[in-house]
Amino acid sequence: MRIIVQKFGGTSVDGERSRSKCMEHVKREIKNGYQVVVVVSAMGRKGEPYATDTLLSVVESTYLSNREKDLLLSTGELISASVFSSYLCKNGIATTVLTGGQAGIVTDDQFGEAKVLSVNPQRILEELKSGNVVIVTGFQGQTVTGETTTLGRGGSDTSATALGVALNAEFVDIFTDVEGVMTADPRIVKEAQLLKSVTYHEVCNLAYLGAKVIHPRAVEIAQQKNIPIRIRSTFSESMGTVITNKTETNHNVFKERLITGITQTPNLAQIKIMQDSRDVQAEVFRAMEQQGISVDFVNVNESEVVYTVSEEMAENAMRVLAKMQLRPEIKRNCAKVSVVGGGIAEVPGVIAQVVATLAKENITILQAADSHTTIWVLVEGEQMGKAVCALHKEFGLQRAVDYLEFRKLRQKVL
Repeated sequence: MRIIVQKFGGTSVDGERSRSKCMEHVKREIKNGYQVVVVVSAMGRKGEPYATDTLLSVVESTYLSNREKDLLLSTGELISASVFSSYLCKNGIATTVLTGGQAGIVTDDQFGEAKVLSVNPQRILEELKSGNVVIVTGFQGQTVTGETTTLGRGGSDTSATALGVALNAEFVDIFTDVEGVMTADPRIVKEAQLLKSVTYHEVCNLAYLGAKVIHPRAVEIAQQKNIPIRIRSTFSESMGTVITNKTETNHNVFKERLITGITQTPNLAQIKIMQDSRDVQAEVFRAMEQQGISVDFVNVNESEVVYTVSEEMAENAMRVLAKMQLRPEIKRNCAKVSVVGGGIAEVPGVIAQVVATLAKENITILQAADSHTTIWVLVEGEQMGKAVCALHKEFGLQRAVDYLEFRKLRQKVL
């Protein structure tokens, strides 16, 4: 049985025109000989009647337990799945709708942020053998005791790749309102290019650092069984971006495509604390953890502790530090700009190139750090776009070459 999993996001199923495009993608894969499993998100975005955030705004959430909140939020995908099922049936395509639990997705009991423990695809396989397209409600699962849970941010992506792995699908297609993974945010960089292929590791880095095209948790699940993911546009026949293991391509191309993309994380606050004891740093981070404040971009030396928090958590962080009788400095409206590429570790001088490029544009670097595949710089928020554009141009990403194209070019030369 050749199986393909197609995930349609909220904007893909929220109207007649978009549902028609989704149906065309389903029909095409049926014609190509695939058995199709569709995963849907709740319809629309915040403000629209059945969107997840809209459902949450209907109640006073502070008076609702996480368990009951998950029951409420799971209804958005149920509505979406039923509406899409009706649309397909109207057009001659037999369907079966399954909740996440009925589809065999078993989770832990962390309501609102449940983790997938296992997937039993038996019910799906039975329905596929009957010739039906199976429509599964994304973003949700069920505990071993039968409680409904939701999977948190990116939950429908996670549902799709978890089912893809369990069903040994040939592809998991994530349909959205963009063409695929880009070298930068096209709203910032007009010359941003579509990447036709990237590795699991690269796209996880891009996603963790601000690119919102797919949730990294979903990518990590697909990577376990090397199930290829395609990021595609609902409104196009383009194959978009293929995400797979680098062994499927040419490892040498890392040296040719030094940098994969530039991404950004806005709305950060930098906190700096002078210290005269190593105990201070441990106490600071322990206090942040106890208050549920996520910290990032940590630099620690003998005289100071520097880190960032989101702007929305900044006031709380400062209150906590004041209670500890510390006198932190805070710089608001900062942004983290990240340079991501699998070849960074193999080429010396990349961070020097980043620093020189930003200096040439009179962009002040507030902090910097690097790993074997990523270089991070913290800049003032109003300089974020300028920094992204400058680095995109410096590394030649306006003429990006993807792995598969490079392999073909190299073979021709040889």
